[in-house]
Amino acid sequence: MSNSSDVVSSNRSFAVSADDIDVAARRISDVVAATPLQFCERLSAATGANVYLKREDLQIVRSYKIRGAYNLMAQLTPEELATGVVTASAGNHAQGVAFACRSMQVRGRIYVPANTPKQKRDRIRVHGGSFVELIVVGETFDDAAAAAAQDVARTGATMVPPFDDERTVAGQGTIAAEIVEQLGAAPDTVVMPVGGGGCIAGISTYLRERSPATALVGVEPSGAASMTAALIAGGPVTLSDIDPFVDGAAVRRIGDVPYEALRLLGAEVVSHASLPLVAVPTFPARNGAFGPFLMTQIDEGAICTAMLELYQNEGVIAEPAGALSVAALKQISVTPGSTVVCLISGGNNDVSRYGEILERSLVHLGLKHYFLVDFPQEPGALRKFLDEVLGPDDDITLFEYVKRNNRETGAALVGIELGVATGLSALLERMRASHLGVEQLEPGSPAYRYLT
Repeated sequence: MSNSSDVVSSNRSFAVSADDIDVAARRISDVVAATPLQFCERLSAATGANVYLKREDLQIVRSYKIRGAYNLMAQLTPEELATGVVTASAGNHAQGVAFACRSMQVRGRIYVPANTPKQKRDRIRVHGGSFVELIVVGETFDDAAAAAAQDVARTGATMVPPFDDERTVAGQGTIAAEIVEQLGAAPDTVVMPVGGGGCIAGISTYLRERSPATALVGVEPSGAASMTAALIAGGPVTLSDIDPFVDGAAVRRIGDVPYEALRLLGAEVVSHASLPLVAVPTFPARNGAFGPFLMTQIDEGAICTAMLELYQNEGVIAEPAGALSVAALKQISVTPGSTVVCLISGGNNDVSRYGEILERSLVHLGLKHYFLVDFPQEPGALRKFLDEVLGPDDDITLFEYVKRNNRETGAALVGIELGVATGLSALLERMRASHLGVEQLEPGSPAYRYLT
């Protein structure tokens, strides 16, 4: 990590300052809600720290993205506004732009990828009304961003970037100013999700200048860790493949502006598939006057588990990206008695996705497993499997089998949910003792990806 003098001198060269963020807070104050900072008893008891949830899911567009979108559009010239605006988004930034378009009576075209949940598409149309045209193109955010750039080149419209612009970064940074004001002091640790990087760049810029001892933790989904890849490579790189499940944070290439902010502020990668596993330090640790600034990644299944726990315990409807910070609390250690803020960045989650969310969570917790089982084609074979193989607390959740009259055995696809994760070894032992041909489908294998 850079030493304190390096960070201070480097930060002065970054285009966004804490003063800029304070100005942005005043600029958007009549439009953007001051969201609650909610004490979380469950997470506080689990960690020993005082854990607060910054509820950006309670914005009018159900995410923090309205901050950056409105701050940028409020600074456009009359000529720029007259040409109309264009943006690309996975869904949340689009809602912020749509809201701003209708509020300011500006025409806008919004490009989203096909994996944007229907709930987000519907809300874009509601917030934008007749002022916004929604265009679905490509499979990822980056596909939508390319189409939006082509639109701007063709029409001369004004681009409203979702993260790669200093005005967007300053708008997102107003979250930090609000947290400090609500607590009456700076927190010891702030945990933030990372997608394109605008949010973490803004929050970190503000806190490094106004509260340099605050520890900063950036969290990416393991299937789309573009900021981590950039920090390792020494500059933004385009990921060849991403998991689009965490749609609000599934970005192939981090923004140049956010990357430069994190580089200058001394962000370090502490865990990644390409690096030896290192212990994540206890927060807040001190490095002179500066707290650590670390990047880590979370498995998509762990994110789903955090989503379900937030819903079942706190009644918080978080989208996958919105639960990243809370999921990270199980991976890092925080100092007992310290003050920790987790950013719930958004709550635009389509209810139709909860089947997949539950499935990914069960697999992550070791409770859901899939097998190909060769059953003898004779009466009583299935009953024998149920009686001799299945445990008393286990349940069959999937069974697909087609009888072939010209064969002695037939393969069935069997999904089993265990009563406890530790019951897997006993289940496998009973399968071996049954003398049935059994193949366990491993997560990540081609057959498993087809199944799920």
